[in-house]
Amino acid sequence: MKRGVVFIKNFKKLIAVGTIIGVLGLAGVAAASYATGATTPAGIVSALTGKSVEQVTAERAAGKSYGTIANEAGKLEDFKTQTLERKKVLLDQSVAAGNLTQDQANAAYESIKANQATCDGTGRVGMGQGANRGSGLGMGLRNGGGFGCGLR
Repeated sequence: MKRGVVFIKNFKKLIAVGTIIGVLGLAGVAAASYATGATTPAGIVSALTGKSVEQVTAERAAGKSYGTIANEAGKLEDFKTQTLERKKVLLDQSVAAGNLTQDQANAAYESIKANQATCDGTGRVGMGQGANRGSGLGMGLRNGGGFGCGLR
């Protein structure tokens, strides 16, 4: 009889620990999903504007730049700041992976900052177009992979 009682107590503990691990695992997945969404242009705009990523993506597909969407919500400067921070992280990762030298990453970062200084959120000023500075980071999505703010 004693053996059965010990088994039941241990089983209850096992269930409790399993439940806690499961809840923490789900919270971790949710946090990772949020973090991933907030590090894409659509995710950044979504977080700043309160729109869903799907809404932002639909507006983008309809021809608006991410900068335009952020600008319409009065969040262009925040968008530029967060986008610049994210690009810095990507550049640092490329340096750590040996894909860029620190000098190349610094030059790219300064170029991004310079382009953002004239960014008006319309995506029409041609930032980075034809610059052929694409570094495999997916940061310039138009005509030569430049580092502009239009993110078209």
